[in-house]
Amino acid sequence: MEYVYAAMLLHSFGKEINEDSMKSVISSLGVQPDDGQIKAVVSALKGVDIDKVISEAQVAQVAAPGAQAGAQAETKKEEKHKEEVKPEEAAAGLSSLFG
Repeated sequence: MEYVYAAMLLHSFGKEINEDSMKSVISSLGVQPDDGQIKAVVSALKGVDIDKVISEAQVAQVAAPGAQAGAQAETKKEEKHKEEVKPEEAAAGLSSLFG
């Protein structure tokens, strides 16, 4: 993920996203860059209009706030319905397995 962040940082400053610039960004943080990761990110971003992808992601996020809220509410309901098993009950259940 750090390599994607480095690419986004380069893009935001209008710099070319290539292996050398990515290495420079990662190295400036005091981290040894992984050449394989850098090559993968650079090749994955070839021909990608980053501004378009960002704008589409923002539209998708704005279009689906109700879906996100519904998913969070469902998660809270599930958490309330989980039964807590006391250690004594669990031990009793295990002892029945062994006679």
